[in-house]
Amino acid sequence: MSPAISRELPSPGVSVLYRRWFQLTVGVITMMAISSPQYVWTLFVKPLQTRLDASLAAIQVTFSVLIVVQTWLSPLQGFWIERFGERTLFSIGGLLVGASWVLGSYAATPMQLYLTYGLLGGLGTGIIYIGIVGLMVKWFPDRRGFATGMVAAGYGFGAIVFTFPVDSAIKANGYQSTLISFGLVFGAVLLITAQLLRRPPAGWQPLRAAAQQAAVKQTGRQYSPKEMLRTPIFWLMFGMMSMMSTGGLMVTSQLSAFAREFGVAQVLVYGLAALPLALTVDRVMNGATRPFFGWVSDRIGRENTMGLAFLLEAVAVFLLLSFKEDALAFVLLSGLVFFGWGEIFSLFPSTLTDTYGAEHATTNYGFLYIAQGIGSVLGGPVAAMLHDSLGSWVPVFYIVIGLDILTALLALLVLKPMRRRWFQTVDPG
Repeated sequence: MSPAISRELPSPGVSVLYRRWFQLTVGVITMMAISSPQYVWTLFVKPLQTRLDASLAAIQVTFSVLIVVQTWLSPLQGFWIERFGERTLFSIGGLLVGASWVLGSYAATPMQLYLTYGLLGGLGTGIIYIGIVGLMVKWFPDRRGFATGMVAAGYGFGAIVFTFPVDSAIKANGYQSTLISFGLVFGAVLLITAQLLRRPPAGWQPLRAAAQQAAVKQTGRQYSPKEMLRTPIFWLMFGMMSMMSTGGLMVTSQLSAFAREFGVAQVLVYGLAALPLALTVDRVMNGATRPFFGWVSDRIGRENTMGLAFLLEAVAVFLLLSFKEDALAFVLLSGLVFFGWGEIFSLFPSTLTDTYGAEHATTNYGFLYIAQGIGSVLGGPVAAMLHDSLGSWVPVFYIVIGLDILTALLALLVLKPMRRRWFQTVDPG
């Protein structure tokens, strides 16, 4: 291995492709391009209901298919990436994402929508998402929380660029034309970035790697997925991520539905309709929280940061419910809800890799990422059916608040001492 590429700041003779800050930048752009299938989905729900003459619950199955496929197949996708390389799999993923939007525009039944926007989109975004996170935990062992937070922020920030354009395009040209045009753009961008992404050379380490903060303990071993799945720490984190995903994905997928029920969707706030304005604010907060809390966790520890952020989420959801009929409060508090939720996508992969090592990080995180698929089912169609049964979103909100509080307590009172004992006895390094 060339000494030049074993350093954090390589010499000018080393290709820019092997500079980790370049890789981080390309990773952020790639994540921005795959975020819209999830985060602007809520804008398509009402026109799809009308066009396909389907219930809210039936349409929301599409969202669940998207997230379930994106997450539940991620261990297999992670294995493919480690086996065949990032460039090949990312190219395939980009083609699938673009095709999901274009073909979804022609769906005439809910089932066709599930197979296009849901299935193809889930396959494509899953390959790319899990692969980018796996790359960043390898390139940034010394800043793992921050780096995973940045690429996760790209996933959160990406829809900011497209929320108002997509909303305007749907109103001007209909949802079908919007799906085709934006699908072609996303597919092209993803094909380009796929050619630029690289994993670190074998044995590569940054100069800062020896200066780990005392607050973050990292394993001295590299655990295989089989070894990881035998440990109770993994299953505790799996349960915690499932609970946090449920609440966040309920808000993501149902925001337009309960904004209309609260009567604030089209109320003007500073000259803009409350719903698209809230979606834009949410994307900003959902993006900002990921590197912020990732950076915090690099300094005060993963579990302490989880407790702080998850309790903030519980308070934010309670306040949103309390001021649900105030349009300005709806915009601001929905943003606070996303700020308390989105950090799970930096905290959980960082904690997992700290515990089980970076060698199999892509596949290992693929198993943990399945938890978001569970959250999508509970927060999507199950939440919609519960609302239809009870005739109100209020009980659903209180369930989410309870899950947030429980997860915060598990982080501080169970996960933290379990990992401390793990590093003292099982894996002392």
